Amino acid sequence: MINFRIIARVFSLVLVIEGLFMLLSALVSIIYGEHSSLILSGIITIVTGILVFTPLRNEDKIYGNKEGYLIVTGIWLVLSLFGTIPYLFSGAIKGFGNAFFESISGFTTTGASILTNVESLPHGILFWRSLTQWIGGLGFIIISMSVLQVVKTINIQLTLTDFTGQPTNKIQPKIKEAIKRIITIYAVLTLIESVLLMFGGMNLFDALCHSFTTMSTGGFSTRNGGIASFSSPGILITLTIFMFLAGANLTLVYFGLKRNFKKIIENNEFIFYAITCIVFILVTSFVLISKHDYQKGKAFLEGAFQSISIITTTGFYHANYNLWGNFLILIIFLMMLTGGMSGSASGSIKTIRLLLITKNSRHEMRRLIHPNGFIPVRQDRKIVPQTIISNLLVFITFYFLILCFGSLVIASMGNDIITSFSTSASLLGNIGPGVGNFGPFTNYSEIPMIGKWFFSLLMFIGRLELFSVMVLFTGSFYRR
Repeated sequence: MINFRIIARVFSLVLVIEGLFMLLSALVSIIYGEHSSLILSGIITIVTGILVFTPLRNEDKIYGNKEGYLIVTGIWLVLSLFGTIPYLFSGAIKGFGNAFFESISGFTTTGASILTNVESLPHGILFWRSLTQWIGGLGFIIISMSVLQVVKTINIQLTLTDFTGQPTNKIQPKIKEAIKRIITIYAVLTLIESVLLMFGGMNLFDALCHSFTTMSTGGFSTRNGGIASFSSPGILITLTIFMFLAGANLTLVYFGLKRNFKKIIENNEFIFYAITCIVFILVTSFVLISKHDYQKGKAFLEGAFQSISIITTTGFYHANYNLWGNFLILIIFLMMLTGGMSGSASGSIKTIRLLLITKNSRHEMRRLIHPNGFIPVRQDRKIVPQTIISNLLVFITFYFLILCFGSLVIASMGNDIITSFSTSASLLGNIGPGVGNFGPFTNYSEIPMIGKWFFSLLMFIGRLELFSVMVLFTGSFYRR
């Protein structure tokens, strides 16, 4: 029997936390002398959370797989639903469907937007909009560590083992300590980036908002032109470095801060992630130099910024890469299918899955030659069970099936094949801008409302990595 009381208890705490962040955004409105609806929004959200929590405060905290799945999926819906209140009360966005699209795009760290004039919004709403991505990115990592382990996903198990130095089945007592470290690292990196962006030429407000959306791999900007509104090379360099860090496993960032570089060097996934980034940067830079007459320095800076932005699923843009030619458009599409490391807020397939599938493919060749041999897949000198490899193959199969289905739906709206596939990949991978009609310097405002709801569903499924949502639609889930 599913314990809905414990599920409601978790949701109530989430609402209280969300309401407090709304009040923080209201403080920004007060500082800028703006009339803010964020105070009322925060009070409504907090009071709702308290009213739900009060009768459930003594509820047993123990839950199982089914409760875990419902908590994981429900948190994003609850956050997104109440996240629409500031947009609606302030009049910044008209209509619940549009507000929900913007809200779920924020909390899933996708960065797709229906806003046509971002700069016209009040500072408090812009701050809340950026903060939804920061909350979403941090929330995904924390939920992965504390709840998704119930689901036993490979990336979370590896992250927890590395962070505490203990086997996964002995890690529960260390969860709180690990989460505190994650929050600290996440916040410190956000503050450091803010300072560096200010040195690069941003004001304090823009620096904070862009730091929120960088560390969460979200991609929302406070300017209509995105990062192209800032011409400083220092800003581009800072954003590129911190996007790379945001796409890395925060556990490894922790080891780096402790100068334990051996842990980083010996991590196969990080090496694979770094090599993937370097290869795509070099290819993009070379094409920009040879085909588009870019100077070497500019080509490398643009290539590095745009490649890291897409690989980590941040979705920032500085140039219109729609004009870079068919070859680079294909390269960009491939980047959309990579993603950052496990233990990060990035979306898409993620490098841990690509790495393990690559290793398994290589080992399958060897197994054909030596059918009686025991040739296991290893990750950081640990044998990966074959059941996990099977799960990864199923995940990737379903990922591409949903990607193709999404492309068909988008094509049915009258879009060309490049736009359809890239938009489906972008939304499912939580990237934001795609290629074609919904590329950089465009938005999703002209999509019909039924299309916006479908796009919201793609973002939601992608953020929860497919199975957490799909399992809810199986009959066996509700049987005892």
